[in-house]
Amino acid sequence: MPDTGWTEVVALAAAYLIAVVTTPAGISGAVLLLPFQVTVLGTPSPSVTPTNLLYNVVATPGALYRYWRQGHTGGRLALVLITGTLPGVIAGSFIRVKLIPGPRVFDLVVAAVLIPLGIWLVLTRPARAGQPDRPARLIPAPALMGLAAVVGCVGGIYGIGGGALLAPVLIGSGRKPSEAAPAALAATFVTSAAGVITFTILALQQHISVAPDWPTGIALGVGGLAGGYTGARLQARMPDMLIRRLVGVLVIGIGAYFLSSGLG
Repeated sequence: MPDTGWTEVVALAAAYLIAVVTTPAGISGAVLLLPFQVTVLGTPSPSVTPTNLLYNVVATPGALYRYWRQGHTGGRLALVLITGTLPGVIAGSFIRVKLIPGPRVFDLVVAAVLIPLGIWLVLTRPARAGQPDRPARLIPAPALMGLAAVVGCVGGIYGIGGGALLAPVLIGSGRKPSEAAPAALAATFVTSAAGVITFTILALQQHISVAPDWPTGIALGVGGLAGGYTGARLQARMPDMLIRRLVGVLVIGIGAYFLSSGLG
C-alpha cells in the first residue's frame, strides 16, 4: 500500500488511465478499480464497496457531459436502466452489510456471467451499416428493467455502478456504443449516488467500517472525471468494432480476476 499522502496521488493517476480506456464502452472503470483498491491501496472491506461507488459519483459526470455535448444522452434507454438499477442497488447495499459474510461465492457467480459474455463480444460482429439493429429490439423494456435491477443489486454488493455489466449486454445485443455508453453511464451515476447514501446511513448502525473512504474515493473520482471526459471524446474517433473488442477483452479479464479470487 502506498504511504499516507501518496495514496491519493496513486489513486488519481490509476483512475484516470482506467477511465480513458473504459469510458468509450460505457464502463466507468469501477469494476477494475475494485481489485486495485484492495491489492494496491489497501482499502478495507466492506468500505471498499461504497468507496468504489463514490468514485462513480465523482467520475461519471465528466463523461456524461462530453456525451451530452456530442448529442448522445441515452434518452429513454437511460430511464429504463435507472428504473431497474435504483431499487437494485439499495437492496444490494443491505445484502452486503447484513447478509454476506464473504465474497467468494459471489465472485464465482460474477465470473460465470462475465467470461462467457466477454467471449461472445470478442467473437461476434456488430450489424453492418444500414442494417436494422434487430437483436436490440428483442430485449423489451420490462426485461431490461429486470436485468438492470439484478445488476443494480450486484453493484450494491460489490461497489460497481453496473455499467460493466449493462454495457456489454447492450452492445452485444446490437445497440451502438454511442447509444449504450451514455445510457449505461447515466444509470451508473444515479445508482452509485443511491448506494453511497445507503451505505452512509447503514454506517450509523454498524460497529464495522461500512462508510466510504472519502479521501480515496474523491481522489479516484477526480482521476476518473478527467479520464472519463477524455475517453468520451475519443469514442467518436474509434470504430464500433474496436470498442466492441475492447469491451470483450476487458470483461474477460475482469471475469478471470473474479474467478481467481473465488477459487482462491
